[in-house]
Amino acid sequence: MINTTLDLRFSSCPNDTFIFEALVNGRLSTESLIFNTMLADIDQLNHAAASGIPDVVKISYHAYAHLVHQYVMLDAGSALGYGVGPLLVALKPYKVRDLTNLTIAVPGEYTTAAMLLGLAFPDVRNTRVMLFSEIEEAILKGKVDAGVLIHEGRFTYAARGLNKLADLGELWELMTGLPIPLGGIAAKRSLGHEMISRINHLIKQSVEMAHRNPDAAMPYVSQHACEMDPVVMKKHIDLYVNAATLDVGLQGRLAVRYVIDRLAPGLPADFPLFASELAELKPDNC
Repeated sequence: MINTTLDLRFSSCPNDTFIFEALVNGRLSTESLIFNTMLADIDQLNHAAASGIPDVVKISYHAYAHLVHQYVMLDAGSALGYGVGPLLVALKPYKVRDLTNLTIAVPGEYTTAAMLLGLAFPDVRNTRVMLFSEIEEAILKGKVDAGVLIHEGRFTYAARGLNKLADLGELWELMTGLPIPLGGIAAKRSLGHEMISRINHLIKQSVEMAHRNPDAAMPYVSQHACEMDPVVMKKHIDLYVNAATLDVGLQGRLAVRYVIDRLAPGLPADFPLFASELAELKPDNC
């Protein structure tokens, strides 16, 4: 069997390294598939996908709305659910009426965090893109007035003296009744349905292995966690690796469809957004 080499990119955040550990460290047979792995910040990953370089890549669902013709989302590997949304925080206890005049840091122009901020507070105009891990410090040093925190930021902001102005995920849930679609794993549509299905199956297996033996994954997670407190690291994994990580599910698909309908309104209602939906089409429509 001829080997196929794929460019695989995901973030260094604990939820991603946890679910990919078995796949990238050879604890799972990939048969003829070879994955060249690169880890990067979510904003960098979104831009890499926009360039069309990675074969398989973690991206924000906000970014996906701009990439639906090049990539399809896998059913496995998503960060999606209830109570997992980004937080808008500040050093001062600002009121909603103050937000229009504030400079607010976001972790990337095409992150779901930026999208949720815009949906919740459409009058906000002055945003500044920053590396997600630098936003707390930027607020504390007065470089920005407020910021949208993702990942472990929701577990650390209070201890650093920051005030929660809004839970953007909670506002999304009140608006839509749907789980919060943060990000997922995208594969190039040009790989074809058979290859995409194989990749999805491997990632699902990797998630299952991590759940069965989490201790085996933790050295790899810790290696990329930037000296993160082990308690925070575990909370991070427990929150973002959930049932939707194994399979995005019906509610997850509806949530993503809601995002796509808002941001790419001309897309046909039956356009396949997930790998499982490709199976329902004839090959010439994939």
